[in-house]
Amino acid sequence: MSLKIGKCHCGAVQFEVDLPDGLQNIRRCNCSLCRRKGAVMASVPLKGLHVISGKDALRVYTWNSNTAKHYFCEVCGIYTHHQRRSNPNEYGFNIACIEGVDPYAFEDVTVGDGASQPITT
Repeated sequence: MSLKIGKCHCGAVQFEVDLPDGLQNIRRCNCSLCRRKGAVMASVPLKGLHVISGKDALRVYTWNSNTAKHYFCEVCGIYTHHQRRSNPNEYGFNIACIEGVDPYAFEDVTVGDGASQPITT
């Protein structure tokens, strides 16, 4: 088991992700929200991410089909993770929140076409 700690900018929200195979499926998304936040993300199964402190500081944003749930810190505004619309059994998480990870070090980050994903309920 390879647990990594992530946190928002102010440290109010801290989470751990289980990454036994390292960072997988590193990507950006071009949907209207992700395009604006510009985060580089990776994914884990729902059981692979646990908020260890600051759950009360997390706020959630949903829109469109309300399937994806985007979490951010109410104090500093940093996006930490989201439950994915394209795969609701996974969390996508902001790799820049993981201690010791440089999101600019990854070349050729895949861009998912969330903008063309059909609206589902």
